[in-house]
Formats: sequence, structure tokens, C-alpha cells
Amino acid sequence: MDPENLEFINQLLDKDVELREKIKEQVVEFDKKTRTLSGMLNKIHSTPSEQMAVLLDSVRPTLEGCRETTAALAVLIPANQFWRWKDMWCNSLRSAVYAATLMEYLKSGTLLTLPTVNEVLGIKDEWKDRFTLTAEDYLHGLITLVNELSRLAVNAVTLGDFEAPIKISVFVKDLFAGFAMLNLKNDLLRRRYDSLKYDIKKIEEVVYDVSLRKLVPSISSDKLQDNPI
Repeated sequence: MDPENLEFINQLLDKDVELREKIKEQVVEFDKKTRTLSGMLNKIHSTPSEQMAVLLDSVRPTLEGCRETTAALAVLIPANQFWRWKDMWCNSLRSAVYAATLMEYLKSGTLLTLPTVNEVLGIKDEWKDRFTLTAEDYLHGLITLVNELSRLAVNAVTLGDFEAPIKISVFVKDLFAGFAMLNLKNDLLRRRYDSLKYDIKKIEEVVYDVSLRKLVPSISSDKLQDNPI
């Protein structure tokens, strides 16, 4: 190769290295925020239901702080290069999806849609060729949500909230039914979806035990069925 061509290639390589380092800095910051979120949300397992709103209010500023990082990443990524770099931040983004959907469930008992998660995390439509939330990353976040709710079903009973497992059961089964209608071709996503049946079984065992001991009125389950996600 002639010297000019070599110099040109070296410049391209140097730019790639420089860009990767800048992206890495933002991803490290994103990861710090999502780990903080996970740590704060872990307190739900020891927080009585009547104090849950206070806990969520304390977590919300950290979730909203993720918007700064998503905006910074969107500025860094060159046009039409989303798929080239997305693997660097996908785990952090999935964790943020999990945190946002868990907080909404605890607040209202409903599921955040993918477009609404985009709004929560400050992800704009015009960034779609640089930074966006893919369907797969959204679904990974939902699977983590179910994993955490299966834990909460057990711990809520310990805290004396006997209706929580029934509500969680209705929510999770509806979510599982939705997954069943999707054509999941991603191997990792498919395996994680298949593992949800163990979470459902765990929740069902808690519901059965609560019902057997008559710790909740029998009408509670019927009422909950009238309030789908």
C-alpha cells in the first residue's frame, strides 16, 4: 500500500478508537446509574406497601437522570451507525427498562409500553439511526421485571401483604400470554422467555399457599381478573 493510503487508514482507525473511548465513558456512567437504580429498587422487598410511594419518589430522580446519558450517547453516535455500537450499552439500557417498568407496576399495576419507556428515558424518534430502544432490549427488560416480581410475591407475604401475590400472578400471566404470541427468533431471548415458567410456578405456589390459608377474601381474585393490564 502506498503511504497516503496507509495514513488515511491510520486516521480512520484513530478516530474509531477515540469514538469508542468516548462512548465507553458514557456507558460506564449509564451502568453506574442503572446499578444505583437496581440497588435502590431492591428495597421494595423490605418496604411495606403503604410506604412504597415514598420509596419510588426517592428512586425517580435517578431514573430521570438516565436521560442525560441517553442524550449524550445519541450525540456521540454517527448517523446510521446504531447497530455498530449498540452492544456497548444494551445491558445498561435493558436494566433501565426493567427499572422503569418495575416502578410503573408498583405505582399503578400496569405495564409501560415500549413508546412510553422511550419517553421515560428521554429517547427521541429522531435518534433511531443512532440510539434507540429495540424491541429485543425492551423484552429483555420485561423478563427481568418478571424475575423480580416473583421474588416480590414471596417477600410481600412476609411483610403481611397477602393480596400482592394475587395481583402479581394476574399481571405476570397476562405478560406471559403476550410473549407466547411473539415470534422470538433470538436464541438468548427465547431461552430467557422459556425460563419464565419457573417464575410463574413460584408465584402460583405463593398464591396457592395464601389461598389455602384463607389469608385473603375469596372475592379478591375475581376482582383482579376484572382489571387486566
